[in-house]
Amino acid sequence: MASLELGQTIEHDVVMEDHPELQPEQSWFRRVHWGRGVVLWIAAAYFIIPFYAAMKFCLQNVNGGFSLQTLSQIGDAPQFTSALWLSTQLAVVTMVIVMVLMVPTMIYVHLRMPRFRRVMEVITILPIVIPPIVLVVGIDGSWPQWLKSSQWLLALVYVVLAMPYVYRSLDAGLGALDLKTLVEAARSLGSGWVSIIWRVLVPNLRSALLSASVLTLALVFGEFTIANLEGWQTVPVWIYLAPTDNARINTLVAMIALLGTCLVLMLIVSLDRKSHSRRS
Repeated sequence: MASLELGQTIEHDVVMEDHPELQPEQSWFRRVHWGRGVVLWIAAAYFIIPFYAAMKFCLQNVNGGFSLQTLSQIGDAPQFTSALWLSTQLAVVTMVIVMVLMVPTMIYVHLRMPRFRRVMEVITILPIVIPPIVLVVGIDGSWPQWLKSSQWLLALVYVVLAMPYVYRSLDAGLGALDLKTLVEAARSLGSGWVSIIWRVLVPNLRSALLSASVLTLALVFGEFTIANLEGWQTVPVWIYLAPTDNARINTLVAMIALLGTCLVLMLIVSLDRKSHSRRS
C-alpha cells in the first residue's frame, strides 16, 4: 500500500514537472520578486507622497480637516471654463489629425518600405530634439497670417509634437501583427484598402491606438510653452496666469489633470487585459 502511494506521488511530481501549466497558481505576493517589489514601492512613494501633500494643501481647511470648498470654487474661477473647452477642442482635433495621418502611413511603411522605418524613427524624434521656442520662431516666420490668428494653429503644432509618441505606439502594435497575412487574406476576399484598414487592422491595433490617443491627450493638456507664446489660454496657461489670488485652486486643477490622466491610463490597461483574456 505504501509503495503504491509512493509510486502515485512520484508519478504526480513527474507530470507536474513536464506540464508546469497544471501547477496550482501561486499568490501574486509570492510571485513578485523581492527586488522588484522594493523598486515598485519606492516608485509608488515617489509619486504618491507629493500628490498627497498637494491634495492636502488644496483641501485642508483652517481647522485641520478636509473640505471640498476649494473644489466647488473651480467652476467660479474666471476664464477657467473657456480654457478647459479650448484644451478639449485642441485635444480632439489633434487626435483625429494625427491618427488619420499616421495610421495609413505606418501601415504602408511596414508593408512596402520596411527599410524606411529607421528614417521615420529619426524624423519623428526631431520634435523632441528641437526646442519649442525654435518651433514658435519657425511658425511665426513661415505660416500665413490667417492661420496664425486661428486657434487651430496649435492643433497643427501639437500634431507634430505628438508624432514621436504616436509613431512608437503604432510601430509596436504593427510589429506584433502578421500584417502581410492579414492584408493578403482581406484582399483575396475582395476588400479595398479603406475596408482593410477600418475593418481588419484597426480592431487589431486597438491597444496601440488607445495608448497613442492617451499620450496625445496628455501632451495637449500639459503643453505650456507654445500656447503661451502664441497667446492662447489653455489649461496649463490658465494655471500659470490664473486671475485669482487663491493658490489652492491652481494647484487643485493641476492635480485633477494629473489624476485624470492616470485614471485614463489605468482604464486603457484594464480594457487591454480584458480583451486579451477574452481572446485567449
